Amino acid sequence: MNRRDLLTTASAALAASALPTLANAKTSSGASMPNAPVPPVAKKIPVTIEQLGRTRTDDYQWMKDDNWQQVLRDPSIIKADVKDHLNAENAYREAMMASTEPLQLELFEEMKGRIKEDDSSVPLPDGPWEYYTRFETGQQHPLYCRRPRGQTTGEVVLLDANALAEGKAYSSVGETEHSRDHALFAYSEDAQGSEVYRIFIKDIASGQFLGDPIESAMGGATFSADGQWVFWINRDDNGRSDKVLKRPTRGGEITTVYEEPDDGMYMGLDLSSDDKFILITSANGEQSEWRYVPADQPEATPTVIEPRREAVRYDADHWGDRWVIRTDADGAVDFKIVTAPTDAPGRANWTDLVPFTEGRLIESILPYSGHLARVERFDANTRIVIRTRAGEEHAIAVDEPAYVLGLQGTYEYDSPMTRYAYTSPSTPAQVFDYNMATRERTLRKTQEVPSGHNIDDYVVERLNAPASDGALVPVTILRRKSTPVDGSAPVLLYGYGSYGIPMGAGFNTNRLSLVDRGFIYAIAHIRGGSDKGWGWFLAARRMTKKNTFTDFIAAAEHLIEKNYARAGNIVTHGGSAGGLLMGAINNMRPDLWAGVIGDVPFVDVINTMSDVSLPLTPGEWPEWGDPITDPAAYDYMMSYSPYDQVEPKAYPAVLATGGLSDPRVTYWEPEKWVAKLRPATTSGKPVLLKINMTAGHFSSSGRFDYLKDIAVVYAFAIWSIQKGWEQA
Repeated sequence: MNRRDLLTTASAALAASALPTLANAKTSSGASMPNAPVPPVAKKIPVTIEQLGRTRTDDYQWMKDDNWQQVLRDPSIIKADVKDHLNAENAYREAMMASTEPLQLELFEEMKGRIKEDDSSVPLPDGPWEYYTRFETGQQHPLYCRRPRGQTTGEVVLLDANALAEGKAYSSVGETEHSRDHALFAYSEDAQGSEVYRIFIKDIASGQFLGDPIESAMGGATFSADGQWVFWINRDDNGRSDKVLKRPTRGGEITTVYEEPDDGMYMGLDLSSDDKFILITSANGEQSEWRYVPADQPEATPTVIEPRREAVRYDADHWGDRWVIRTDADGAVDFKIVTAPTDAPGRANWTDLVPFTEGRLIESILPYSGHLARVERFDANTRIVIRTRAGEEHAIAVDEPAYVLGLQGTYEYDSPMTRYAYTSPSTPAQVFDYNMATRERTLRKTQEVPSGHNIDDYVVERLNAPASDGALVPVTILRRKSTPVDGSAPVLLYGYGSYGIPMGAGFNTNRLSLVDRGFIYAIAHIRGGSDKGWGWFLAARRMTKKNTFTDFIAAAEHLIEKNYARAGNIVTHGGSAGGLLMGAINNMRPDLWAGVIGDVPFVDVINTMSDVSLPLTPGEWPEWGDPITDPAAYDYMMSYSPYDQVEPKAYPAVLATGGLSDPRVTYWEPEKWVAKLRPATTSGKPVLLKINMTAGHFSSSGRFDYLKDIAVVYAFAIWSIQKGWEQA
């Protein structure tokens, strides 16, 4: 198609070039803006869609490339009219924000200055070796290394990810794995941002690769006990995990271990903590099923632990002489822990070990030979509980208003040592080795901030915002002590609120670039996440999803009431499903926001959840509902779908971002949203789009390139508060 077919007017056609045309425009107050960039105007090709007796019209369905599966694997083949429009949008956004380029560079240098460029992880022992990653000064990607245990010399570089990325616009290492005898090393690479991985198997001693690379994989690999076989999960043409495959490590015939019949189930693959079993999982938001293959019998048929059943979820690990299982069976909404015999793991033989307690979410378990560690979440904070085999328990906790404790674990099942990390919004991460038997802890590392960081310069607070139904929504606040609480400070309010994923109140050096400029940074722990238990999640999904949006608005209103903020001086930020939140609150209460930032935003809800070809759609129905077969689900989704609910009103400034090879939230969702939102807004404030043409859902792959993407987002936040478009 000719690129001029993209646009509906001659003046808009000029805007599709790399340098947008200049014309007169109006500010939100109606004042003239001479020489302001003119935005691209997307052509409209109305498509009428009939579904469940309902009719909707989509003017921008053409933006979805019919060949999208292949585009994910090779973004260069995207159809020309879509590519031209995306390039025009990128050029328009760059022109509109041209005045912020010095600020973007300043933000980038600040954020880079807080990174210890020659940083390394704390080595993790495993038998005669200890494994770690490290960065070299100036390098974008890590080196994966090992050295003799307890030594500081004798390093072996297993993988230099910088060499792997050389000459590529995008390169991200997925998972790495070494064999039990330490002879083999496996790693995966995504070279498009589409999360389609190739897996490489390497003989460490010779440096030679074994067999051909494994294609179209999900990213992880597991070795059999003797290292003679490698297992992995296949990614099909629709971007879904559909089967577990295996082959001899050194190359040979590929055979199917297990094929998942349900497109709505996500698959996982791991090794049990005691190394006895290869574990295969199939799960969605409502049910799960685990299988195991003895690691020393790699050709055995997988055995089911407990058959899947509606509304019962569990995950399993092996604890030496028994299975240990975390489950929500029997009404244990926030999960309980049970055990089962090794040879009879089914539900009929489950025995309660740690009972269900409402509001105390058991997030994960990690067995060791003599102990069982678990992570619990309560009231938006975490704690780690250590249990002996005899049943004695003690907790690792922190007396702060907001923090995160993360259990990192170790390779060695028979050790009394585990490893955890602690951080808070003002406190750099600390890594501790913890002796579960003696309760002694050893500080192994404190995150360094080379440009300097004084914890005493900052204040961390926790508020509870009353929602419309009386629920109390935790809000974590980070600000400088010198920042006034009188409503004058700009606020960035961040939120997510889906899939039961909590928002941890941890340290992030990038945020300091806003906080040090007088911003108050706030995180709303809204329903839809599991910040206050699994019931907190269940209260905002499917037919109660709007609680996520009203909770976020309640958090903003509470900040205003408590004099932390004022209406029109708040910038909001969220990504992926958090981008859905951004789109919804943008429609519901545009008066509250100075700017709305939707990173890879899931905003085209009805169309996406009705398209069974997309990677995530069948597996997402438990979260959102099925608009193909359920009229009530269709109507409820339609009532909040950000793309469908755009209407003429005074919207704030908006920035949407996306990645051309994103398999999770496809590029056309932010593209369509912007195309519909821009002509609808009556405020005169800009609606901008930033599409990364060489990356996917997680932005640029290099650690410094990623900071450039963050710099654009934070510059937009500042620009929104300062109404920078009036000087564009």
